[in-house]
Amino acid sequence: MRYNNILIIQTAFIGDAILASSLLEKLHNNLPTAQISILVRKGNESLYQQHPFLKEVLVWNKQKKKMAQLFKLLFKIRKKNYDCVINCQRFASSGLLTSFSGAKHKAGYKQNPFSFFFNTTVKHSLGEGLHEIERYNQLIEDFTDTIVFKPKLYASPSDLTLIKKYTEKPFVLMAVASAWFTKQLPTLKWIELCNTINSNTTIYLIGGPDDHSICETILTGTRHQNTLNMAGKLTLLQTFALMPFAEMNYVNDSAPLHLASAANAKVTAFFLSTVPSFGFGPLSENSTIKEVRTLKCRPCGVHGYKECPQQHFKCGLEMVI
Repeated sequence: MRYNNILIIQTAFIGDAILASSLLEKLHNNLPTAQISILVRKGNESLYQQHPFLKEVLVWNKQKKKMAQLFKLLFKIRKKNYDCVINCQRFASSGLLTSFSGAKHKAGYKQNPFSFFFNTTVKHSLGEGLHEIERYNQLIEDFTDTIVFKPKLYASPSDLTLIKKYTEKPFVLMAVASAWFTKQLPTLKWIELCNTINSNTTIYLIGGPDDHSICETILTGTRHQNTLNMAGKLTLLQTFALMPFAEMNYVNDSAPLHLASAANAKVTAFFLSTVPSFGFGPLSENSTIKEVRTLKCRPCGVHGYKECPQQHFKCGLEMVI
């Protein structure tokens, strides 16, 4: 079966939206003449600026009149006359959009409350050793094949020009923050890591504007004299464009890990309360995973917590740098 007007739905967080780009690569390769659109949550649309394979990026604003925006979006989707909708999520809201999209082919996960409206369903399981991009690919195997494509993003020429000034000398990137406390390497460990970096190598501490404070704490705590606080100074695509030039990218189990995968950049990933077997590990050819494997309390959750449930946070404090 060939489809001409395809919509991918992935309105979760940044990392999920990055991994969904693997479907764009696969669909464009298999259906090069098809028009492909993607629906993301507001804030993630910047990932897909000027993407060469996309006809359109739809945006759902979940922060302002969420349900009113959802039904407004549904009417918009119906007018687009998609013949194929691929739902990468398991929540009712995305299921509603898929089920009543008007598309003749609707694919999604069995756990979605609206899955009985879908033509193709597969089980989403964290315990089967599959990477998330493999689980995504299962949604389109029935009209493509079993070959899994890696995620990939596309920086603009202006982004590539902007980051050149940061590549003139050897450097490493450290993406130090996470939305979840138990997925974020402790500040003292980041400082310890900074102190191990060669003094001739620049350290760029990266993140969003909200990460400026933690980056500043690390900057003032390290003995490394060539460390810069870059929080809020680079967009997601500029960070993506910079990563391949780094001697190493140090990341938590969070969005920058998936940026590195999309760039096939060298990466060292710290897994604290979560584990790579959930399916969100690095995909770069040169990657290292660091974790405290001896703790019986790991993993303590899929997404992490605001504080350690055991009140000791050994998965972070006992991490060997």
